[in-house]
Amino acid sequence: MKVEQIAIFLENRSGRLAEITAILAENGINIRALSLADTADFGILRLIVNDNDKAKKILKENGFTVGKTEVLVVEVPDHPGGLAGTLKVIKAANLNVEYMYAFAQRSGQTGLIIFRFDEVDLAIAALQKAGLRILTGEEVYAI
Repeated sequence: MKVEQIAIFLENRSGRLAEITAILAENGINIRALSLADTADFGILRLIVNDNDKAKKILKENGFTVGKTEVLVVEVPDHPGGLAGTLKVIKAANLNVEYMYAFAQRSGQTGLIIFRFDEVDLAIAALQKAGLRILTGEEVYAI
């Protein structure tokens, strides 16, 4: 139910993102989802890939600082209000979203929202109680 995500700390300079994606590509690692947040000096690249352990090892060997965290990937209806309904459940459970990012699988069907909660187990319980589907790691890595 929990999905592993890797986070890479990047100097904010030209070419670093291209370098990472090239390293992953050369090693047969496929990116399933990503988010990049930056400040003036550095950025945090969050990735869900098909092989987290291999990606983490290879990136560390190439001098990158890499961490691993657990996130939830929640399926929501892809129509106006789909995300709002999910966030209503989260608000009612008094859960804090540390960050989130999303992508659509097929327009008009479902979207996938990747959430980082401070209390993951409580989030799982609240989302399941509301009837929302939480994807397994195997499902996400195989997308």
